[in-house]
Amino acid sequence: MYYGIDIYYIILVIPAIILSMIAQAKVSGTFKKYSSIFSKKGMTGEDTANLIMMKNGISDVTVKPIKGQPTDNFNPRTKEISLSEPVYNSSSIAAIGVAAHESGHAVQHHTGYLAIKLRNAVLPAAQIGSSAAMPMALLGIVFGMPALINAGILLFSAVVLFQVVTLPVEFNASRRAVTILRETGVLSEEELVGAKKVLSAAALTYVAAILTSLMSLIRLILLSRRRR
Repeated sequence: MYYGIDIYYIILVIPAIILSMIAQAKVSGTFKKYSSIFSKKGMTGEDTANLIMMKNGISDVTVKPIKGQPTDNFNPRTKEISLSEPVYNSSSIAAIGVAAHESGHAVQHHTGYLAIKLRNAVLPAAQIGSSAAMPMALLGIVFGMPALINAGILLFSAVVLFQVVTLPVEFNASRRAVTILRETGVLSEEELVGAKKVLSAAALTYVAAILTSLMSLIRLILLSRRRR
């Protein structure tokens, strides 16, 4: 701290946050562009997800619409692929790409993809760390309590680890999506270019999130050392 200013936050965290904002803007722009370009085959996001389930022999996963955007997700506990309304009912290249990506997660769980198992193992600690780690570490720094600082840093490390493990999960889901869209002919090679751009833009947000969390972790460590 310099005259009440957290210099580490300024030089480490703020640039990462700006990068995250840029990545999010790119996602929005790319999705909007390819949401106005419709596939020649005319399959909707719902059709795409159901086709991928059938092709992979998955019969216990349902596809349903969900309000809001972007709210697309696969829930392994309820075995539901939830697609936002602009994706569920649309036959745009963007909608098909997103639907295929979420279906890729369902396939990962069905096949026992290793990275999914690793992510699930880290999840409990990451859930606690996402809400409790930062307050614990900062309170420990303010009141000079090393045990509290270390506990906060350890929990926040779990958050970073969870995000790192999530990255290959997301990349793999996108690769699965592109492969199945090509093999089934849902999208032509020309249309696949647009779907890849949508998925690549979305992947940038995960990279930016990891960078933001990592910079926040480094900031905590530096603050704790300065305090000690």
